[in-house]
Amino acid sequence: MEIVVATRNADKIREIRAILPGGFKLLSLDDIGFDLDLEAAEDGESFEENVIKKAEFVRSFLAYDCLVLADDSGLVIDALGGLPGVDSANFMGRDTPYKVRHEWILAQIGALGRSARFVCVMALATPAGTRTFHATMEGKIAEKPAGDGGFGYDPIFYLPEFGKTAAQLSMEQKNKISHRGKALLKAVDYLHENFGI
Repeated sequence: MEIVVATRNADKIREIRAILPGGFKLLSLDDIGFDLDLEAAEDGESFEENVIKKAEFVRSFLAYDCLVLADDSGLVIDALGGLPGVDSANFMGRDTPYKVRHEWILAQIGALGRSARFVCVMALATPAGTRTFHATMEGKIAEKPAGDGGFGYDPIFYLPEFGKTAAQLSMEQKNKISHRGKALLKAVDYLHENFGI
């Protein structure tokens, strides 16, 4: 079964491939030669709105019947009123290095509460319509960055139950508990139940 993943982010594709059971062939936007700008479809005010628009935008341009999987995810920090939130990928500018974003967040938080969560909403656009799947990973903002695994905000996202940041976990550990992993498994259950795959 072919699934087009609505992203060019190689890290996301790698994570999804590691989580997805056998029997699925994942294609990225680069694999199918999709050269339209997805940012135009990501102007919603919520993760769900963005991910539905993204999945349906990609599917509308494909000439063959396929499934399109899209993911919109981000870091939500309570003490910062939910920032960076739905704008996590573009926070402080898309080209701003994550190290700079980490430093800014840590400076802003100071002694404020550190509760935070990663949120993921996945959309699966099929011939029968579009379904969404929600999941979170609860944690805290670390006192300083640690680890060189993962990507994005992982080095400053601390998981008390492991005593490590998300960037210090192995990919296998992270995929079992991550927001993206949990949302993806819900999508896989839906495929099994409704498409027999």
